[in-house]
Amino acid sequence: MRRKRLSPAAGTLAAAALAASGLGGCAAISGFAAHHTAAAAPQPPRADTSPIAPDLELISSLPQSDPAHQAEIFQAAKEAAQFTPTTANKLRYALALATPGYSGADPVAAERQLSEILARPETLRPEERMLAIVELKQVEQRLILQTENTRLQSEAAQHAAHVKLSAVSRRLTAEMDENVRLRKALQDAQAKLEAVSHIERAINDRGAGVSPPP
Repeated sequence: MRRKRLSPAAGTLAAAALAASGLGGCAAISGFAAHHTAAAAPQPPRADTSPIAPDLELISSLPQSDPAHQAEIFQAAKEAAQFTPTTANKLRYALALATPGYSGADPVAAERQLSEILARPETLRPEERMLAIVELKQVEQRLILQTENTRLQSEAAQHAAHVKLSAVSRRLTAEMDENVRLRKALQDAQAKLEAVSHIERAINDRGAGVSPPP
C-alpha cells in the first residue's frame, strides 16, 4: 500500500496534538502521584490529654469559681496530697498553689513543690511531666515579675521619701534663714531703741541742768 503523505499543515497539527496529549498525560500522572503522596503522608499523632484532664479542669475552674467553691477545691487538693500522697495528687495540689487569681495561690510554695515533683521524672506520665514543666516556668516568671515589682515600688517609695525629705529640709533651711533675719532685725531695732533712749536721757538731763555723764 502507498502511504499518504501528510501536508505540512496537517503534520504540524498532528505534532501539536501529540505534544498536548503528552503534556496532559504528564499532568494527570503528576496530579495522581501528588494526591497519593499527600494521602500516604503520616499525620502527627494528636496529644492525649485525658490523663491530665482533671488537672486542666482544676486550673480552669479555680479562678472562675466563687470564693467558697475555690476554698473547697483547694482544700480537697490539699487533703488528697497530704493523706494520699501519690504523684498525681501532689501534682494537682502544686497546680492549685500555682494557679493565680484566687486567695489560695502561693507561687513560692508551688515552685518548691513542682521542683520536687520534677526531680523524680520517672514517677510522672509524659503529659504530667510537660504540664509540670510549663507550670513551673510560669511560676518562675511570675516570681521574677513580683520581685521586680517590689523593687520598683521600694525605689519609688525611697524616691518619694527623698523628695519629701528634700522639701522638708529646704523648708527648714528657709525657716532658719528667716529666724536669723528676724533676730538681726530685732537686734537692730533694740540698738536703735537704746540709741533713742540715750538721746532722750541726754536731752532731759540738759534741760534739768545736769551735765551728761562722760
